Amino acid sequence: MEKPFTFKQFTINQDRCAMKVGTDGVLLGAWAPLENDPNSILDIGAGTGLISLMLAQRSKAEVLDAVEIDGDAYEQCVENFEASPWGDRLFCYHAGMEEFVAEMDERYDLIVTNPPFYTEGVSSGDGSRDQARKNESLPFEELLEGASTLLSPQGVFAVILPFKEEDKFVQLAATVGLFPKKITRIKGNPSSEIKRSLIAFRFEKTAPVREELTIEKKRHDYTSDYRSLTRDFYLKM
Repeated sequence: MEKPFTFKQFTINQDRCAMKVGTDGVLLGAWAPLENDPNSILDIGAGTGLISLMLAQRSKAEVLDAVEIDGDAYEQCVENFEASPWGDRLFCYHAGMEEFVAEMDERYDLIVTNPPFYTEGVSSGDGSRDQARKNESLPFEELLEGASTLLSPQGVFAVILPFKEEDKFVQLAATVGLFPKKITRIKGNPSSEIKRSLIAFRFEKTAPVREELTIEKKRHDYTSDYRSLTRDFYLKM
């Protein structure tokens, strides 16, 4: 059996999830802006529940909802929620995005997602992992339409994407009235290319704050920026 991933205040069991705990999820969970002091948060495509749990630790939000379509991942997410210190605030729905949007009247102050994004036909040899990562299972258009419907007027929609998808995603977001307020681009090390984009959207159009974050100076030697972002979570930070 696969070993659980232990953080400072909670543990993630992930043996039944295609998408394991990874840097992308940790980045989004630690980075997602909380300046609007959200009372309600939604995690789309929750997987293990990692991002929801990080936001439960970081925020005072009374409502922390998650939605997950895969049956095994949904059950594991519920298990991880119930085992955490914030089980009374966390709830996971077993549904697809379209069904969830159609049935929910709730509006959320913060919506987060680490969406499936391999638009090319990439295969890792693991069918469920590939399905979890493939854009077809939740197209960007459907994701953005759903997020714009569920977001409260002053709310924030935060996402992590491959850098090469950033321009396309920002253009699509504009078609549903969402505009970037903050963009942080991620590099693995000082000499590597930009790999990911963290983007926070709002309904208000302003000039976005742009930043860059490098994860490591060299292998396993983390930058002070990355340490300060993740130190409340990782055991050895």
